[in-house]
Amino acid sequence: MDIRKELLDEGVDAGLLDEVAQFRAAHPLLPEAAHRVPAPRYLYYGKEIWESAAAALLCGQHVLLAGPKATGKNVLAENLAALFGRPVWDVSMYVNVDAAALIGTDTLKDGQVVFREGPICACARLGGFGVLDEVNMAKNEALAVLHATLDHRRVIDVPGYERIGLDEAARFIGTVNYGYAGTRELNEALVSRFVVVDMPVISDENLQKLLRRSFPTLKAEWAKQLTELFRDLRVKCDSGEISTKALDLRGLLASLHLIEKGIPSGRALEMGIINKAFEPFERQLVADAVWTRVPKDATRDKLFG
Repeated sequence: MDIRKELLDEGVDAGLLDEVAQFRAAHPLLPEAAHRVPAPRYLYYGKEIWESAAAALLCGQHVLLAGPKATGKNVLAENLAALFGRPVWDVSMYVNVDAAALIGTDTLKDGQVVFREGPICACARLGGFGVLDEVNMAKNEALAVLHATLDHRRVIDVPGYERIGLDEAARFIGTVNYGYAGTRELNEALVSRFVVVDMPVISDENLQKLLRRSFPTLKAEWAKQLTELFRDLRVKCDSGEISTKALDLRGLLASLHLIEKGIPSGRALEMGIINKAFEPFERQLVADAVWTRVPKDATRDKLFG
């Protein structure tokens, strides 16, 4: 994917993309981190969001992507790293992540105690983009160690070792979803270290673009039906009829991959969407919505040209 060309086609400001190219030229990639630069499979669609996030990163800010499920937060984070040509460190901020897991810890090597750096230190040293996934699931101890890293000091103090400064190209992108179980309110000290991008629900137009780009042979009428199916599921979620388990864009794309491989539509959509609602009554509601839009017996030849 030529991500710059794709964004120009989407109307993203050319001057902003030129500044990104200048950023890449000013911060050459170190060979040891080259394998971490992502090659995105999917493109995030949304001109204003692209321009806001890219401008913030160019200004040296860290970015917090906040939005409900299936708004493309992780896709955008990966896309941004690819556009800027930066290596990525993905850190899942679940409840058991502590300071040592982020920064690093002592370990034995050749009979000597040495420091084994964690993902935050590696990202800082090599000028990467650190993606802090579901920041609001982490416990306070883990988040506290990031304060000096994310503010104007841009340093990491490792007890017993020297202070590590952030490379000029290093940025951190956090994601938050307040709809997930186990999440909590972020403290003000952490939020103040980010600029916040409110991630909107994907529009019907952009979802059809995503489906057509991901599956070039998908027939237009089925791209429209699947888009309307996803909208139906979101409406049911918003009204409280079903939970968000079945509102899964990854699951929809996975189902299409299965159909493309020859799995009948009924089985593929059960695996990708319907079976993610584990409660029987909810699962039936999801199934009714799915079969209203897509027949159970649709074959690969029916959906793909």
